[in-house]
Amino acid sequence: MSTEWQGPAIVLGARPHGESGAVVTLLTEALGRHAGLAKGGASRAQSSLWMPGNLIEARWVARLPDQLGALSGELVHPAAALALEDPLGLALLSAACAVAEGSLPEREPHPRCFHGLVALVARLGEGAAAALPDYVRWEAELLTELGYGLDLARCALTGSIEDLAFVSPRSGRAVSAGAAEPWAVRLLPLPRFLLGQSGPVSLAECLAGLRLTGHFLARDAFGHRPGGVPAARGMLTDRVAAAIA
Repeated sequence: MSTEWQGPAIVLGARPHGESGAVVTLLTEALGRHAGLAKGGASRAQSSLWMPGNLIEARWVARLPDQLGALSGELVHPAAALALEDPLGLALLSAACAVAEGSLPEREPHPRCFHGLVALVARLGEGAAAALPDYVRWEAELLTELGYGLDLARCALTGSIEDLAFVSPRSGRAVSAGAAEPWAVRLLPLPRFLLGQSGPVSLAECLAGLRLTGHFLARDAFGHRPGGVPAARGMLTDRVAAAIA
């Protein structure tokens, strides 16, 4: 493994270290989730650079590959600052970074998750409501990358590809509306946008999508992790539910 690399990265989180330093976690294309020590990272001059959600050009250097290493960076896109005036956008950005930081294994490449998160950050400029379906799709992709993918191709009971409306909370497989009738209350609603259907997506459909992916994140991706699903993820669901109410 290289003892030096440089490239684009999304800041996932930063925690103070020492007097003014910060241990920063990034998501990169080639190396996945990767941490480093930013000297002065907690200082007033640098703290805005290391805000979760920012797209940066990062440089990491270490004497040995398994060391924490020294991290520096230049801001490319200030997503965190741009989201400050949009509570839903900030909640979405915080949730995405927390989910990626907590679920992805360290130094293991997941380029599709990286590119999906970059695209999501870019989409936030259109408004958080427009980006919510992409966020749910990104979580579904992340579950797939981790080996917990949903099977939404056909009904688990009939094999039909028509009228898919629910997902089994146990198997993660789709169920058609007709086949689901006796057990519908036990199943998770499947929003149509996760089936690739075009058209406007309501906040109610986004909420259903968040609850769907959230169930499998809690059970599979975070089921054995201390603390479970990050609080930021729950806050996003709560904010969308409040917006509907």
